[in-house]
Formats: sequence, structure tokens, C-alpha cells
Amino acid sequence: MKILVTGAAGFIGSKLMLMLAKRGDEVVGIDNINDYYDPRLKYGRLQECGIPTPVISEGNNPQEEMEWGKEFQSTTLPNCRFIRMGIDDKPSLDNLFEREHFQKVMNLAAQAGVRYSITNPYAYLQSNLVGFLNILEACRNNGVEHLIYASSSSVYGLNTKVPYSEDDKVVSPVSLYAASKKSNELMAHAYSKLYGFATTGLRFFTVYGPWGRPDMSPMLFANAIREGKPIKVFNNGDMIRDFTYIDDIVEGTIHVIDHKPEAEKCENGVPYKVYNIGCSHPVKLMDFISEIEQAYGKPAEKVFLPMQPGDVYQTNANTEKLEQECGYKPHWSLHEGIAEFMTWYKSDKNPLLK
Repeated sequence: MKILVTGAAGFIGSKLMLMLAKRGDEVVGIDNINDYYDPRLKYGRLQECGIPTPVISEGNNPQEEMEWGKEFQSTTLPNCRFIRMGIDDKPSLDNLFEREHFQKVMNLAAQAGVRYSITNPYAYLQSNLVGFLNILEACRNNGVEHLIYASSSSVYGLNTKVPYSEDDKVVSPVSLYAASKKSNELMAHAYSKLYGFATTGLRFFTVYGPWGRPDMSPMLFANAIREGKPIKVFNNGDMIRDFTYIDDIVEGTIHVIDHKPEAEKCENGVPYKVYNIGCSHPVKLMDFISEIEQAYGKPAEKVFLPMQPGDVYQTNANTEKLEQECGYKPHWSLHEGIAEFMTWYKSDKNPLLK
């Protein structure tokens, strides 16, 4: 199967590209490698896939740029290639689709971060709406049979009923990021109805593990402990999150890639699905911090703060639909996952410690 993975230098995208290529699919990855966070982490992930990348010095300064639009062949996976390209670059994206004839597309490219959307709203409109429209148009114009795309648990917004179900109403977002992700779901449904190709949205819950984003809590907490600085604990620690280990997320995503919605089995005959993908075992924030402290071997100094704009008190996924329809079942416990994360964090593979 020939698959495009967008956001391929991202946390989920890079691991997904690696696992798809290892199982034998022909994979092309694209990513704009922006500077939302330290590009050394993005290049390090690509190197795990055998993609040759520039040397990045401390302070995020590249000694050379990874050339825009140039194709890089993996040195370890003959069926894996990477191109530096953004989904908001419509001419380049259209050319790629016309040239490659993808069967399936996994769209993980997006401007991430709930809090960042408060201060940089236009970045979300360009990537999460204009970029996603470009993906939809490219899919429908080039015979793509199945588009899978990243949505988010943040679409549940002010919902108080837990665990969150795909059948719940999602009309009360509390951030522009969440609103952009719900917009993606609506846009995908319209294209599935109008043009008949299958679309599946994945509402990702909190993902963690090796190579995770530096703006997410595991990396923030580990960095603070290492540097002897206090960690910020929002809502005075009274928060609950459905933390899900990266390997479970990638395995579940591959199950979804392999299960194309069939119109005759979908509501109103539209080949469209949305699934929650999480662990279904929510954890108290303070318990999560305790696991980080134990794995690091050192307690953290804590500063307790109020709830931040755009945050919600609890996320908790009901994943029964994904389990029943696609065979998804998470395996990693929080204790095992944090141990793996911390082993990576302290190792030579972590480019942020160099």
C-alpha cells in the first residue's frame, strides 16, 4: 500500500512512518519542520527513520537547511522517503499527489498546542483549515481511497459527561485549536458526502513517550527536575488526563488505516467515521507527576497555579467503538510508559540534552 504521512517529523508522524515502512508499505513523509519547538527534536526523529538530516547546533541554529521540496531517501528503509514541504503549499502538494498516486493519506500536519492558539490564532487558520482544505482537494482530485486525519480530544470542550463518547455533542470548544479540529471533522464529512471517498478522524487524547514534544508535560516536568526548577501545576493539581503511550497510539492508528469506512455501513450512506483513541484509564495529574519523579529518581519542586485559558479539568476517552470496529486495544501501563520515556530522556538519543 502506498501511503502519505503528513507531519512526518512530528511525535506521532515519525513513529507511524517508521512502523508503516517496517511492515512493508511504501511511505512518503512530508513536514515543513517549522520552529514551533526545537527542530533538533524533529531532525532526530527523522534520523530514527534513516532520513539524512542537517547537523543542528545548540540554540536551534542549523548549520545548513534541509532543502525545501527536495526528496530524501531513507538509508535504512528502502520503501521510505521524506520531503520537506508544508500542506499550506498548494502547488507543491498538488504536484506531489499527481506524481505519486497515493492510495491512503494520514494527515497529522497541523499547528499544535492549545495554549499557543491563544496568542497565535492565525497560525492555526493557515495550517489547520487552509492546509486541511488543500489535503481534501488533493485527495478528491487524485483518487485517494481513504483519508485519515488527526482530530483531538479538545473538541469535547466544556462537556461534563465522562468518559467522552463519539456520540456526544461537541459544540462548546474552549480554544481556537479545538475549534479548528472540529472544523476538520465537518469539512471531511462534507467531502465524503460530496465526492464519495472515505474519511476517518482520530480524536487523540494526551500522548506521551520517547521523542515527545518539549511543550508537553512529561518533557516539561523532566526538564524542570533536571535543572532544579519548579514545575507548574495547573488547577492546583486537580486535573485528570487520559495519558496514552505512543506505541499504543501508533498501533491504533495503523488499525484505522487498514479499516476503510464502507458507505453502506455508515450513517446516511456517507463513508465517514470519527474515533476516540486513548488509553481509557485516566490518571490524576499528581499521580502522573509522582511517576515522573520516581522514574527520574528525584522529587520535583512544585508551583501550584490556577486553571489556564483553553484547558479543561478532565479528559477521558471511551474507546469501545474503536475496539469493536478496528480491533484497537492499548497495552502499555503508565508505569511502563514513563519508564521508557525516562530511559530515552536520559540517553544520548535525546538531542535536547546535547
